[in-house]
Amino acid sequence: MFSTISLICAETPGVYYAFQNSDSVGKGIVVFLIIGSVFTWTVMIDKAMMIYKAKGLADYFIYNFRENKRNIATPNLRREAAQQGGPTAIIYEAGVEKLLEFYEQATPADTASLQPNVITPTKLSEAQLNAIEAVLEREVSGQIQQLETRIGFLATLVSLSPFCGLFGTVWGVMMAFCGIAAAGKADFTALAPGVAGALLTTVAGLVVAIPSLVGYNLLTGAIRGITISMDNFTEEFMVRIKLEQLEMQKKQME
Repeated sequence: MFSTISLICAETPGVYYAFQNSDSVGKGIVVFLIIGSVFTWTVMIDKAMMIYKAKGLADYFIYNFRENKRNIATPNLRREAAQQGGPTAIIYEAGVEKLLEFYEQATPADTASLQPNVITPTKLSEAQLNAIEAVLEREVSGQIQQLETRIGFLATLVSLSPFCGLFGTVWGVMMAFCGIAAAGKADFTALAPGVAGALLTTVAGLVVAIPSLVGYNLLTGAIRGITISMDNFTEEFMVRIKLEQLEMQKKQME
């Protein structure tokens, strides 16, 4: 750490020396890339914490959902989903809400008045099952969209930073040669400071692009994993409903 600070602040040729010998365009690009780097790290840290929390909550609720062998809409599971607020819990709430809506529509009015807090499972049509599945898929899409918020910003910086650095380098080298041409003599000592300032923008672009690329790949991989978990949970939810429908039909036949 101290060696880096001394390199930047020293009067001998280094990063600060290159920055001093850059023109206004090169300095502007370096400052722009530094600001972009700050935003990049802010987004990566914030999204990493958010995704880590979402994954933990999703896995925990899926575990409890699988452990619950009773009715899919048990009060305990519904209460836990309302309190937790994880992605799979939100999907579960949306699906159960639609399921109970169909059950309430099929419950006779006299039965509902005698037992207002009890909802009796009833036979669901194919259209109703498709409607429940559509609600689940819509909620999955909403959760994916929320998880992917600001991920596009990282992808933009991954693509833009090297090009900004390259532009600064080409500009700086061009201006350095123009200066030598105007002076009318080829002097390497006069050319070196301008070239050093020009190359600084490429270094700055790579410093921003490399962490952004690594962070983008890690975050998108984690989001892909949560997306697979949500899709699997949706399928498990529909399978549980269909199994309950079969059990209900079996009891009615007996």
